[in-house]
Amino acid sequence: MKKSIILLSALALTLTACNQNTGNKPAETASADSSAVAGSIVFFNMDKISQEYDMANDLRSVVETKVGGIQSEIDRRGKKLEKDINDFQNKIEKGLLTRSVAEVQQQKLQQQQADYQQYVMKKNQEMAEEQQVMMNQIANAISEYVQKYNEQKQYAMIIATGGEILSTPVVTGDPKLDITEELVAGLNEEYLKTKENK
Repeated sequence: MKKSIILLSALALTLTACNQNTGNKPAETASADSSAVAGSIVFFNMDKISQEYDMANDLRSVVETKVGGIQSEIDRRGKKLEKDINDFQNKIEKGLLTRSVAEVQQQKLQQQQADYQQYVMKKNQEMAEEQQVMMNQIANAISEYVQKYNEQKQYAMIIATGGEILSTPVVTGDPKLDITEELVAGLNEEYLKTKENK
């Protein structure tokens, strides 16, 4: 019993000291949705932010258009190469080419095939780079916003969580500590301002 009283007293002293360190200010709430106070550990759902963040959606749309154009060109060149190979085989089967002409055309087709494979590798790398740059831009914008956001809110820690089946690293948490909606609104508001300034 004495140990319980001592522990409760120590807890009360600790809480009093924390309030004094913050200048005896009443705890601020994060938003209407969140009741997390300064010093809390809060979390947000990265999957939801990436789906609802306007900048992410705009960048994805631009990258999808570029990737679609690159893929169309890859397909066009692939079909042309396939047609040239089929034409060559058709002429060989019908005996329309001499051996020497067939050998020269076969070498040309082999070179075309090697060039095409090199082109596909280069373009796949370009598409991967486009997507990586997009992801870096989104991550950078979110990170910078969260830093500014936390300068005002003064949370002890902000954890990003994600995952459809079982979110990690936060499997479960008090919904009052989820700042996802507040971040989405703030990110979209800031993005709208930058778009208007351009």
